Amino acid sequence: YAYDPDLKMLYYGSGNPAPWNETLRPGDNKWTMTIWGRDINSGEAKFGYQKTPHDEWDYAGVNYVGLSEQRVNGKMSKLLTHPDRNGLVYTLNRENGDLVNAFKIDNTVNWVKHVDLKTGLPVRDPEYSTHMDHEAKGICPSAMGYHNQGIESYDPNRQLFFMGVNHICMD
Repeated sequence: YAYDPDLKMLYYGSGNPAPWNETLRPGDNKWTMTIWGRDINSGEAKFGYQKTPHDEWDYAGVNYVGLSEQRVNGKMSKLLTHPDRNGLVYTLNRENGDLVNAFKIDNTVNWVKHVDLKTGLPVRDPEYSTHMDHEAKGICPSAMGYHNQGIESYDPNRQLFFMGVNHICMD
């Protein structure tokens, strides 16, 4: 969890859908794999951003959420940064949940080609889908994730996050 005392908001991630066999649960499986911003006084969800709709890989998105203030389009903005098990790092405006950026931790991440910043949706590579009757090989990252539940640090002077990563793929 992360907490912003000025906005009186709590931030956290929700886990993956079940069962793991994605063919048995059609659709986006809404509200799984979601970063939540919640008002601590009312309990109301102010926003939810789903990172991996219809997660096929067990990338449970409950990892670290880092808060920072950085310049976006020339103005200081309250940001939330989340390195996910799915191999992507997401940055949201923590006041309203708008997606600011999403990029691969490195170029070995292959289940997704990129995230469309207008829609917020991942553009998947069908070669690495886990659907029935398809044997996908070399899916990166593995279910362990490129970034799992480790803790990060943020250096506001250099405006850099530091994190540990795994480099493990799966079939």
